[in-house]
Amino acid sequence: MTRRTPGEHRDPVAAVALPGARPTPGPVAVLPASTPSFERAIAAGGGTYAPLSAETRGLVWLTLDGPALAQVLHDHPGIEWVQLPMAGVERFAENFAAHGDADLPVWTSAKGVFAEPVAEHAVALTLAVLRGLPEKSRSASWAEPKTGVSLYGRRVVIVGAGGIAVELLRLLAPWEVDTTIVRRGDDPLPGADRTVPVARLDEVLPEADVVILAAAATAETKGLIGAEQLALLKPSAALVNIARGSLVDQEALVAALEAGHLVGAGLDVTSPEPLPDGHPLWTAPRVVITSHSADTPEMTEPLLAERIRRNVEALMGDGGFVGRVDPVAGY
Repeated sequence: MTRRTPGEHRDPVAAVALPGARPTPGPVAVLPASTPSFERAIAAGGGTYAPLSAETRGLVWLTLDGPALAQVLHDHPGIEWVQLPMAGVERFAENFAAHGDADLPVWTSAKGVFAEPVAEHAVALTLAVLRGLPEKSRSASWAEPKTGVSLYGRRVVIVGAGGIAVELLRLLAPWEVDTTIVRRGDDPLPGADRTVPVARLDEVLPEADVVILAAAATAETKGLIGAEQLALLKPSAALVNIARGSLVDQEALVAALEAGHLVGAGLDVTSPEPLPDGHPLWTAPRVVITSHSADTPEMTEPLLAERIRRNVEALMGDGGFVGRVDPVAGY
């Protein structure tokens, strides 16, 4: 593998193409506004970039405006493939529902494409919380006694089994941690010490030193970590969320932190976003909030461009799209 340039990320699931309906090859539009990098990606994939028209067969959608997307699809029924800009697609639930279980359009997301920068951020939050950096960074005087624990040899529970989880397993390996993956099914995830279904989440929480949330936001995962789950965690456990704020009962988390439970929490995501000024989370003890910055535009644009290139190849060729969304499951 060639050496990376500084800050370069790669898509760890780029080669994982999934079977399914095959759209009709044709021009690809980018809305609401195109960029040179995405137009180059379309060309590199063997496609043709063109303004939206009756001939459009592929659409790269770059906003989270679901109603606007619905109108575009209504007005242009010839669109048979839609590339969404994010890994989490919960904001497009109504769009999926409107098309039911129809084979077309094929929906693809950016799931997995941002795994490297997000997993890197999750590790940074984990180390920060275990080392007590949230409180140390707020201190205005020399603090005694020394505090903080090492990540080496700890038990890490990762909720989710997508690209971020795969990358986390790779990044955490040097710390020789014991890893448990929690996912919808119980198919083993290579690299994990064990894999359990989400129905057994409460069984594995009491032994966890670190819990990292990396699952999709769905009706089933809303409030997945509530007061009951937080109480199951050891007082010395750390909670890290780089998925979606809806996975955590934030009121219960504030209460746990204020009661001295948990070594701390590292949150890149909250509910709502932006988190309002004055929200209790901002002043809760032992918490660090990074304002959904695990992946910056400078990191994501080249990664999304590569995903677009790969999926334009699928549109024009064998139909092997990467990041297919299951409209019924919602991710």
